[in-house]
Amino acid sequence: MTEMQPARSCLAIVLAAGEGTRMKSRRPKVLHPVAGRSLLGHALSSVVQAGADSVAVVISSERPEVGEEALKLMPGVRIATQHERRGTAHAVLAAKEALKAGHDHVLVAFADTPLVRPETFAALRDALAGGAAVAVLGFEARDPNGYGRLVESDRGLEAIVEHKDATAEQRAITLCNAGLMALSGEHALAILEAIGDDNAQREFYLTDAVAIARARGLGAVVFRAPESEVQGVNDRAQLAAAEAEFQRRKRHAVMLGGATLIAPETVFFSFDTEIGQDVVIEPNVVFGPGVSVADGAVIHAFSHLEGAVVGAQASVGPYGRLRPGTRLAEKAKVGNFVEVKAAEIGPGAKVNHLTYIGDASIGAAANIGAGTITCNYDGFIKSRTTIGANAFVGSNSALVAPVTIGEGAIIGSGSVITRDVAPDALALGRGQQVEKAGWAKTFRTVAAARKAAKKAAE
Repeated sequence: MTEMQPARSCLAIVLAAGEGTRMKSRRPKVLHPVAGRSLLGHALSSVVQAGADSVAVVISSERPEVGEEALKLMPGVRIATQHERRGTAHAVLAAKEALKAGHDHVLVAFADTPLVRPETFAALRDALAGGAAVAVLGFEARDPNGYGRLVESDRGLEAIVEHKDATAEQRAITLCNAGLMALSGEHALAILEAIGDDNAQREFYLTDAVAIARARGLGAVVFRAPESEVQGVNDRAQLAAAEAEFQRRKRHAVMLGGATLIAPETVFFSFDTEIGQDVVIEPNVVFGPGVSVADGAVIHAFSHLEGAVVGAQASVGPYGRLRPGTRLAEKAKVGNFVEVKAAEIGPGAKVNHLTYIGDASIGAAANIGAGTITCNYDGFIKSRTTIGANAFVGSNSALVAPVTIGEGAIIGSGSVITRDVAPDALALGRGQQVEKAGWAKTFRTVAAARKAAKKAAE
């Protein structure tokens, strides 16, 4: 029987100190979102899923908020500060204390390259486990102009040659450097400290790690990824391109998972959206963060969901809005132009149209009429409304919280309810109707005479 190999430890160093001037934003580049999660958040998630048990984020001394955000996303992360920008290797060495811990593997990731899959980082680690000292992520470029070329031989990766330094033969190579890299923990610190600044920019380049490893008789290899996976974000146009690629992936995964998207290109997901089987999503639907949709539910066109749980065979929209804290039980229905916030809608309950339900609990099979509002906020405090099972709330009613409507109770249309209603009771809270016989005919006669007199006087 083969002995189990011990798990290899892994340090991930996420570089997040770039200036991001091309974003033209007060917000640090790596904190801009793709699919509801920051670029930094995507990078951190991927390296952790690839098995990194220790993470260091390298930030600029000018952008402490990046470190603050990293700690919110991952409380145990180490923050290393790069006080001056002198190249990628210089940035990695800002995390020297973390490197000294002696992990088996070291991953170098870029916070502005948010689409690299955990499986890709894991493949780089596998290359190290196979004996390589350096594993470089490469891609076949449609247009390699400007990219560093990866020069291979039968021994593996020989060198990374920058475009400006490449020969005509090397410029014909389409296999390009994506920047990301994995290093054997045994050799990482020695290789990084051997990188010099003997170049026109007087900077320390991570790409030199390959030549140094080769000079020391160590192995270097390339792992290829699709170009779309390694695209970086430097400006708003590239941010939009990254968003588009994320959405393309997510839509494809959702459909392969058994959901129907009527017009996939019009549906937008967040990084954490969960969609069950036999779900139908109509055109122009937006999912904000924190949404899960159970099997068989239907999300109708032009609906917006965020922080909501949609139960099996429930229905939302069209033009439905589910805000954070919303929970729809099985077969519940939220119809057109209905907004729900911090509320539970029970099994089979119906809130069909033109209604606001906030800070409320609605029991099973209850029916909420059009134009109903739970008046949950008095300008200072938010209070709850509780509506029992099988209750019926007539159209255009205002339920002034805190208030409880008992099971099976009926609220007459147009009522303003300010006190609790007992189970199976009828509650009416509206002014008494008054009728004056013949008043309308007299009014029209008088009004017509007044109008005629005014016209004659002109």
